[in-house]
Formats: sequence, C-alpha cells, structure tokens
Amino acid sequence: MSSILFEVKNSIGFITLNRPDKLNSFNREMALLMQQKLDECQSKEVRCVYITGEGKGFCAGQDLAEVTQPDAPGFNVILSEHYNPIVTKIRKLEKPVVAAVNGVAAGAGANIALCCDIVIAAQSAAFIQAFSKIGLIPDSGGTHTLPRLIGWQKASALMMLGEKVPASDAERMGMIYKVFSDETFAEESMKIAATLAQMPTKGLAYTKKVLSMSFTTTFEDQLLDEDVFQQRAAQTADYKEGVNAFIEKRHPKFKGE
Repeated sequence: MSSILFEVKNSIGFITLNRPDKLNSFNREMALLMQQKLDECQSKEVRCVYITGEGKGFCAGQDLAEVTQPDAPGFNVILSEHYNPIVTKIRKLEKPVVAAVNGVAAGAGANIALCCDIVIAAQSAAFIQAFSKIGLIPDSGGTHTLPRLIGWQKASALMMLGEKVPASDAERMGMIYKVFSDETFAEESMKIAATLAQMPTKGLAYTKKVLSMSFTTTFEDQLLDEDVFQQRAAQTADYKEGVNAFIEKRHPKFKGE
C-alpha cells in the first residue's frame, strides 16, 4: 500500500497521508512521494488541493524509528530533501491548498498543515509543537508561520513547552480557520475544497502570492504589489465572467482561466 494516496476528482487533488499505523509519520519514501504528488497538482486539471490523513491521525511528524537506524539520513538531509521542499511546494503552488486535519498533527506534521492556505480541523484533532520534547527546534517553516498566526508570545510558549493545543483552542487563537464536529468534518471540509475548486483559480493564486509577499515587504511596497497583481487578475477570463455574471444577475461559471 502506498504511503501517499492520490486522486483527482471534481477539480480537487486529494492527497492522503497513508501510514495510519504510524499516525502518518514521515519516512523518506513518504516525503519524496508527497513532493511528487504536489508536483502533479500543478496540472490545470487541479484547481484546489486537499491534504488529510488516513486513520486516527493527521501526521505525527518524523518517524523516529527511521532516524535512529544506523544508516539514517542526517537532519540536513531530512530538512533539505524532505520537509523544506514539501512546505515550499505548498506555498508556491498556484492554487489553494486545504489542510483537513482529522486527528493529531505534531511536529513537522503540524507545521506542514499550518503552511497551507486554509486549515480545518475535526473537533478531536490537536496540534503539538513536539520538538522540544526531544531536544530539537521547530522546523518545516514553523518558526516563520506560527508567530505570524498567533503572535510571538503564544508561539514561543507552545514551541518551548510542547503543549497540546485542542482544535477548538487553535481556532480561538487564530491558528486555524475552523473546527467541525468529528461527525460532519469530512463533509464540511470537502465542501470548502469544492467551493474553492469552482472559484477563479488565477485570482486565488494571485491572492496567495501577494499574501506571501507581505511577510517581507513594507506597506508602501505591498500597495505596489497589489497594483501589479490586480492588473494581472483583471486580464483573466474569470474576471470577465465574474463581471458579466454580476451585471446579468446570474451565478458565474469560472473555468480557472
């Protein structure tokens, strides 16, 4: 059985982490396969990406059984060849990426989820910056992402103390977008992905790009960036369709073009 399940349905690329007996923790094979599937999501056929986990967990981070083997890859390899490419591909993918966190998301698993564009969680899910428990530092972009989501103090405390954050608390502090009951989670999270898959894909991609640029720019430069990408958005077929639909008082039919 593949460690990553992948299918494209209704313009959504479904990526499922599939090592449920290990709480979907990553080994090298799984990390490289994840990158491959993210690359496949660049296809025009895919207009939204939906990442979730099989079984009870979303992702427990690194499989420690792998790193304790005599021939284990060093952390320079694990970061440069496994996790950094994954989160970079997610951020650079020119379409929305939804993390549907169905269970515990710990370590790199938490930070991979948090780098996605929209993070949704089941009521029973939880987020743990587990690195300090074994003497490591947060990776997979977590030291960049988490403080910007919840503020320096809370991020610092969660990373140093390694406390478990229930999904409801994560929503309250702005770490994630929304929580659904376990019973409705799959249906409601897929509704969000389905909505995104029918929206103006290029406009969403430009929104994602400008949001990412805002991390490293001034307010004045951000206004210039908005100008550039607004002009690009205004040249898309979906913009024309949206305006025509508004004038004609009908629902728009976007094609992602």
